[in-house]
Amino acid sequence: MKTHNHQEFSSRGGTEPFSSDHGKTLDETPREIGNTLRERQSDIENWILSQWKKIRVNSMSPARTPFYTSVDLRNAGFKLVPVDTNLFPSGFNNLCPSCFPGCASAASTAIRRTMPTAQRLLLIPENHTRNPNYLESVASLADILTNAGFEIRLGSLLPNLQDPITVDLPSGKSIRLEPITRRGHDITVADFSPCVILLNNDLASGRPAILEKCKPVVIPPLDLGWRNRLKSDHFIQYGQVATEFADHLDFDPWLINPLFQNCGEIDFMKREGEKCLAKNVDELLDQIRQKYREYGINKRPFVFIKADAGTYGMGVMPVYKAEDIHTLNRRQRTRMSSAKGGRSVTKVILQEGVHSCETWGDASPATAEPVVYLIDRTVVGGFYRVHAGRGETENLNAQGMWFESVPFFAPACSPPNATAPTETQSNRFYAYGVVARLALLAAAREMLEVGTKT
Repeated sequence: MKTHNHQEFSSRGGTEPFSSDHGKTLDETPREIGNTLRERQSDIENWILSQWKKIRVNSMSPARTPFYTSVDLRNAGFKLVPVDTNLFPSGFNNLCPSCFPGCASAASTAIRRTMPTAQRLLLIPENHTRNPNYLESVASLADILTNAGFEIRLGSLLPNLQDPITVDLPSGKSIRLEPITRRGHDITVADFSPCVILLNNDLASGRPAILEKCKPVVIPPLDLGWRNRLKSDHFIQYGQVATEFADHLDFDPWLINPLFQNCGEIDFMKREGEKCLAKNVDELLDQIRQKYREYGINKRPFVFIKADAGTYGMGVMPVYKAEDIHTLNRRQRTRMSSAKGGRSVTKVILQEGVHSCETWGDASPATAEPVVYLIDRTVVGGFYRVHAGRGETENLNAQGMWFESVPFFAPACSPPNATAPTETQSNRFYAYGVVARLALLAAAREMLEVGTKT
């Protein structure tokens, strides 16, 4: 993978992150959030710590935090928000190798908090064995877990897998996938009996019966798979976290929170639910326009329509007016009607579109967005998702994207430089780490909700 010098990263049109020149005084512009995150690091860290203490008190499980998380961010210059929080992340091969020791340390802490005596770990990946980029991620994740001190085997949920298979990867690595066997409540691969099962499979196809009520601890819990989880539930929790955080620091939560709405069932192919969808698009666009007027922002509002469950950038589409819903052609409706694994999309979330002011490269700048990785409660690294063929209002998680690792991303949770400008790299990445950790808190609250229902 080609790695660029960090100086090739820039902000579109010269607008630095958190900067604003919209005709208001400094105290009235969104730039104040950048100053707040830079200057009130102690308050921020203490507040986040207090929230984890509350979760520890309210949780009956030792696994109170998602084991690992990736958070897609969008930085508009006037607003920085999470737009997707994945609890079964891939892409570990896109992290800078200098991040791996921190990954291993955080993984060891997380697993041994759940099971202090754990030694053997079974990693269960997705079933798509023909996706070399994903399998490179699995190999990198296995390396991280090995370096954390665990004996690792890879078990597969492929239905027809009878014997182990070895897959050679472009990097020169290889992985060995083994069939899983259940005897009573015990799970084994060959003669290997794991203490902990780590899922890197988002369970979009459903909960595997072989793992139900098994003896090894399963993390993340089966209830957090996309068959059960909804993005709208997550962003309800995130909205509450963002509001509490903003109230504590005295700024407008909109600056870190994407507005969203959803409606009932929809069938894109039968055109059922279109009126409800268009009505909600119109209402959400009005809310965005109101905030743009409040801050003097001269940008075109837009909305992302997303499948309410699922990942891989499938079932995602930007719209700019309610009429766009009624004029979708058959190809667009077909694309929106299907999620990962051919699963039908029957529920969608309407999310405020956030422009990406970030670009990568000097000669022909490509649109970019940061992705932050966390293991347990620690920011362990990240990269930029980059797409030369997509603009600032489009979904970058699409064919043609590439990734640029950021070797200086790992210190994202180190103290910011209070004497340096808001837009300096250390302050920008600290801000990314803060917002990603707020999304992590929201996901932990989701886990609490799941625990009260099961």
